Amino acid sequence: MSNLRRFLPLLQSTFFYPELFNSHPINQLITSSTAADHFESQFDLSRIYRYQFDFVEVPILMNAHPRIDIDQPLWSQDTFLGRLKHFFWVTDPRTAIRTNNELDEAKTLIEQYRLGREPPGTTYDKLIYAKKLYESAFHPDTGERQNVLGRMSFQVPGGMALTGCMLQFYRSAPAVVFWQWMNQSFNALVNYTNRNANSPTTETQLAVAYGSATTSALVTALGLRKYLEKTASPFLQRYVPFAAVAAANCVNIPLMRQNELIHGIDVTDENGNIVGRSKFAAAKGIAQVVFSRIAMCAPGMTILPIIMERLEALPWMQRLKPLHAPFQVLGCGCFLIVMTPTACALFPQQCELSTATLARFEPDEWEKLQENCKKLGVPIPSHVYFNKGL
Repeated sequence: MSNLRRFLPLLQSTFFYPELFNSHPINQLITSSTAADHFESQFDLSRIYRYQFDFVEVPILMNAHPRIDIDQPLWSQDTFLGRLKHFFWVTDPRTAIRTNNELDEAKTLIEQYRLGREPPGTTYDKLIYAKKLYESAFHPDTGERQNVLGRMSFQVPGGMALTGCMLQFYRSAPAVVFWQWMNQSFNALVNYTNRNANSPTTETQLAVAYGSATTSALVTALGLRKYLEKTASPFLQRYVPFAAVAAANCVNIPLMRQNELIHGIDVTDENGNIVGRSKFAAAKGIAQVVFSRIAMCAPGMTILPIIMERLEALPWMQRLKPLHAPFQVLGCGCFLIVMTPTACALFPQQCELSTATLARFEPDEWEKLQENCKKLGVPIPSHVYFNKGL
């Protein structure tokens, strides 16, 4: 029996989806008695790799992997589990510390691979890592490199510091004002960075969105703080920061992306042809983003106060008050490292909208869509697609 055939179970285990391996040409070659010995002499077992980020594994078989569609995710985006694996991979915080030169090199390799002109000797592991860097740092609409502080890969380090400080310093009005202002400044940058870039936003609109979100957060935080300090226990006062963040998200994101609501966003058919615009699609995408952002911070900002309430009652914890803030920051980080990809995966980034819905709520845009399809010579689609942002 071929040594390689004995190695088959290990080969299968390198795949996150063993069923994909069973239909792979490699498996057929290995299990074929006529081809196994010849294949063993050609196949380098040392060139089996596995990329990991937490439980996400990317299988790599160097000598036999066919060319891939470099612009498509490695996992199916039709299921929550597939999206979760994708965003665990893309939001890896380690990618946030890569230099601009490394990111630009990754983008260049991706562009070369699209054209079939990648440098000789380019390995599959290098290509997959370049794809990871590219998707973590470049906007899907414009292809431009994003501000590092606004990337989803920076959500864990940035969010844990701000959320931890909001949960720790909630007792005095000046502290509430400062940390809510800092958090809304960070959120405004994240919202702008991850917008649908096909709908440009003016500086005036950015200023209005930023000011409105900051004001709503401060009014909510200070108003609740004043009300609860007279009517509620100190424990309930710990939830003031979460209420303020949730209220601000409901204001910040729609205002930051108001151009999409006013003018609509581009929608495409399944082949990527732009066939029209839709305000309803913009509203759907923004609503999903608002829900996801609140879900992202909810576990940390609702469970951590319970933990801190219990811990602060312990004598040893009372003697270590300088460590309370670092503990809350680290606790928020533990929640965010899971919740950032989970919240991003709640809804597909490429959303779909039924053209029947478009015809019902936007008859004018429906007529334009039909005209555009005739001009392009493509059939009228049953569904249109758009990037909802993150």
